[in-house]
Amino acid sequence: HVLEHGAAEDRARLVAAVRGKVLQLSQHKFASNVVEKCVSHATRTERGLLIDELCGFNDNALHVMMKDQYANYVVQKMIDVAEPSQRKVMMHKIRPHIGSLRKYTYGKHIIAKLEKFFMKASELGPIGPPPPGAVL
Repeated sequence: HVLEHGAAEDRARLVAAVRGKVLQLSQHKFASNVVEKCVSHATRTERGLLIDELCGFNDNALHVMMKDQYANYVVQKMIDVAEPSQRKVMMHKIRPHIGSLRKYTYGKHIIAKLEKFFMKASELGPIGPPPPGAVL
């Protein structure tokens, strides 16, 4: 409620409390909803910091989030609200995992979200593994 209707300084305090704990909180049934709301209602700068945190995860942590029953929704929300440049970084981080995500119910949600954006935004490039020799 505070994230949606509260004062800017209260929202900022909640977003600050989530920063540095995105992975941990995203895997919790109720806390993941708070992380999603933070991503949705944060300022552009705060949202950028939260998405940068996700982009800074090692491949294993990102993979865990994408196949997790709760955390996958946080990743989807970040894809939805990211600035185009950040979304492109997210796509490049996610792309190597496409093959393994097809095996997981929640991973399929991520693939569907990516395909929606790939159909809309040709500048993101084709979905699937990066071409041989591509530098990410």
